[in-house]
This record gives sequence, structure tokens and C-alpha cells, in this order.
Amino acid sequence: MEIVDAQIHLWQGDGAPPHHRQQPYLIEDALAGMDAAGVQRAVNCPAIWDSAAHTYAVEAAVRHPDRFATLGWFPLDEHAGPASVDALLALPGMLGLRFMLAAPDAIAALTSGGLEWLWEAAQRHEAPVALMVLPEHLPLLDGIAGRFPGMRLLVDHLAVLPFLALPQAAAHFDGLLALAARPNIAVKASGVPSMATDAYPFRSTHDVLRRTFDAFGPERMFWGTDITRMRCTWRECVTAFTEEIPWLGGRDLELVMGRALRTWIGWH
Repeated sequence: MEIVDAQIHLWQGDGAPPHHRQQPYLIEDALAGMDAAGVQRAVNCPAIWDSAAHTYAVEAAVRHPDRFATLGWFPLDEHAGPASVDALLALPGMLGLRFMLAAPDAIAALTSGGLEWLWEAAQRHEAPVALMVLPEHLPLLDGIAGRFPGMRLLVDHLAVLPFLALPQAAAHFDGLLALAARPNIAVKASGVPSMATDAYPFRSTHDVLRRTFDAFGPERMFWGTDITRMRCTWRECVTAFTEEIPWLGGRDLELVMGRALRTWIGWH
């Protein structure tokens, strides 16, 4: 079974936020961790705290095209526009886009409809777009997906904020699961151990995962780690799904662990 991590960050500089690893996370670090965990591929979301992260992402994809692909970003400021999408997606290994829409300016653009040009450009390119949004903004994704049915959305981390544990971490789940009605919305089941209230194998998360699976199905629920903020090993993140969830197996497990993600983002 091929295992593909839906989200990691590679970076070389300083400035990582407190909930992430403080040292740079290099290509060699990731490859060693992936090999030890049995992970064949990983989607790199360039670190927003390193201005050179996109250059490094291109290096990773060029040096190891069978191991790394990228969902990239650019500042959503007054200089951003459709040409920004064109330029980004022209980079080697760049399969789509990924934005954090949690800062005040980004929230204002999202809630005011000021990002319609972004969704239009992504649909024109048939490019997937991953989003980290605040739970209260999940209903906005329903409208976006409806207006742009040719754009494939991915919701990061089940929309769970990194500092929350269960049950508070899943207080928004009715809103998240409602998005499953849109066939062009999928979810990353990434960073799951961070919301657990117990140690490995994190059985406290199984009900949340089952609800997600039942709503989105194996074709639209993607395993991942966000490994640089996990308190467990990469291998434990893998086996928590592959060995410890009794209702997940066979073809469904293969889809969740990577096959469905590769289809969704076009990593052929």
C-alpha cells in the first residue's frame, strides 16, 4: 500500500511558530522520517514563516519528484491577482494552492467576497485549493464550492485549530460534515493526534474520524500528519490509521492513506 502524507512543511530559515518544531525542517530530515515510517510521498505546503520556502519547495520537487509535490501560496495583498496563480502553478512540482485564511486581512477578503478572482483562477487551471479557515467560516466554503464546481477544495486538519483538544476541538463538526454535500470538497484528516485526549493509538479520536468517514467517504478523506507539530512519531501517525482503527481496511484504507489524495490533487 502506497502511503502519501497530505501535509508537511519544509523550511530552511528561522521563525517557526511555537506549536511547530523550532529548527529548520530540511529535505533530508523529511526523507529520513518518511523512510522510517514507511511513507512514500508527501505534499509539501511551504512554511508561511520562511520567505524562501517556495524556492526550497521547488528544489525538493526537482530533486525528488517521486517523493515531494507542492501546494503553494502567495501573499493575498494588493499585488495579488490571477497572474499570481499563473506564475505559481508554473513552478516545477506545484500541483495546486494552499492558504491560511485566519489573519484579519485574509478573513476580511474571505468574508467580503474579495477572493472571487482566486477561485476563478483556480477553476480555470483545474487546480486544487487547500484552505485552513476558522470554524465559523466553514459555511462560506459551501457557497464557494457551489459557485465554482470545477474547483476542488481541501479543508486542512478537519478545520481543527491546533491548540484545541476534544471535545472542544470538534465543536464545529456539524458545520464541517455539512460540506460533504458538495462533491468538490474534501478534508485532510491531518494533525489528528493533536486533538487526542489519550496517548497512542489515540482512540479518543476514533468517533470523530468515523463521522468524517461516513460523511465524506474514502475518496474525500485524506490521511496526513503536519509532522513538525506532532508529539508522536511519524510511524505512530501511520499505524494509528493502518493498524488501530478497526473499521478502516481494504480498499477504503488504501484510498484514505494516499490513493484518493493523489487523484484529488492530480499527482500522477
